[in-house]
Amino acid sequence: MTDLRPNPSVNASPDVPPLPSALRIGDDVSVVFRLRPVAVTLVAAVLTFVFFCASIRIGDLPMSFGDVIRALIGTGDQVNQFIVHDLRLPRALMGVIVGAALGMSGAIVQSISHNPLASPDILGISSGAGVAAVFLLTTGSTAAGLSRYGMPAAALAGGLLTGVIVYVLAARGGMDGIRLVLIGVAINALMHAVITWLLVRADLRDVGAAKTWLVGSLEARTWDQLVGVAIVVGIAALIALGASFALRAVQLGDDVAQGLGVGIGRTRAVLLIAAVVLAAVSVAGAGPIAFVAFVSPQVALRLTGQSAPPLVASAVIGAMLLSGADLITRLWLPDYLPVGIVTAAVGGPFLVYLLVRQNLKGKR
Repeated sequence: MTDLRPNPSVNASPDVPPLPSALRIGDDVSVVFRLRPVAVTLVAAVLTFVFFCASIRIGDLPMSFGDVIRALIGTGDQVNQFIVHDLRLPRALMGVIVGAALGMSGAIVQSISHNPLASPDILGISSGAGVAAVFLLTTGSTAAGLSRYGMPAAALAGGLLTGVIVYVLAARGGMDGIRLVLIGVAINALMHAVITWLLVRADLRDVGAAKTWLVGSLEARTWDQLVGVAIVVGIAALIALGASFALRAVQLGDDVAQGLGVGIGRTRAVLLIAAVVLAAVSVAGAGPIAFVAFVSPQVALRLTGQSAPPLVASAVIGAMLLSGADLITRLWLPDYLPVGIVTAAVGGPFLVYLLVRQNLKGKR
């Protein structure tokens, strides 16, 4: 039995029925339907697909959109299918997956901390994952084959350890958004100092590879790297979405969440672990790409009109932003510069805007 309940609207025309706001199936299942967040997510998903296909088109052998679509569904000629599936698809898919992971990770961190300035890269989680990865890149461990299998595990361990340190230091006496950001900035600076020390002591040939990786790049991605990242991101995203209902209560404040019977400590721990895993695996897949995790939730928040960053919309917008940045990098920047340059160029001014906005709000 399905029951559609309309939105109450004082100014609604009697000739045009209002859009439904809730869908009830039976007596136990009901879903709230809001048109604006759904529309924003769908538009962002369409734009992501357009950027995804446009990225596949670019190369020494240009292809039309029709050729790309036919190759993706397996009906194109063998040459185009080889170029798309073996050479170009891993990079394009990695951009979508990493962007979605960073967007969802940023939305979780900002929702838990109640602070729009909090994100995995600003809190040092990405830098902590980067320390472990740079250690492998600069100590000769890559020669033993550890870069293929060990880097994701090392980046995940480094990100988890950094996330635990930040959480333990910030959660004493209750979670405070300002304290979380300050501690995260300090840990981030410490991790960057360790990375600099590793680069100073490393061989020059390893330094070049590490420097390119530290900016954040999608160049030369492989199916082996993509599959591992996709599996871990999928598991962490499902855990985060499963805890998203409890997250809504946490967003209302600790007192309200406790009154609703939500275990605050357990919910925060599960969500933060999911956020750290998403950020750390993204670092392992494409390097510490800056500002995607910071910008995506705030863009999603403003476009959807929600009271807190929505997880799904943030993930889709993150995928759209990173795919678009990669497309810009390949189209207009010389010598295929790393995509992290574009995301930093966009995210830096946005961070300044939020800081100014927060300062003006505090003076009122």
